[in-house]
Amino acid sequence: MSDVEDAPAVPPFDAKGDVRFGYYLAGGLLVVLGWGLGVATNLLLHVMAPAGGYRIFQVGITGSLGPYAWATMGLGLFTGALGTALLLLARSAPQGPVVLPGYDY
Repeated sequence: MSDVEDAPAVPPFDAKGDVRFGYYLAGGLLVVLGWGLGVATNLLLHVMAPAGGYRIFQVGITGSLGPYAWATMGLGLFTGALGTALLLLARSAPQGPVVLPGYDY
């Protein structure tokens, strides 16, 4: 007789894989989206705007930075910094074997 409370419903899974791939992927994506799209593209669009500005769908882009542009740039700076932290974490994480999730090695 066994007690149901003593045994987990799902046995523990230890992939023994290399977690650095996820850190590199997530960190790189956050850097590209944050600093590339949120900061660089945002500033580039505002610098290239003509005197009267222009519209992309419902967003008006002029030569000056409005509150939405500042918020986008702030979020992009934070996202890029978070991506950099993940990339640094990936460099300090121990290397493991490359395994596919769910495959029994």
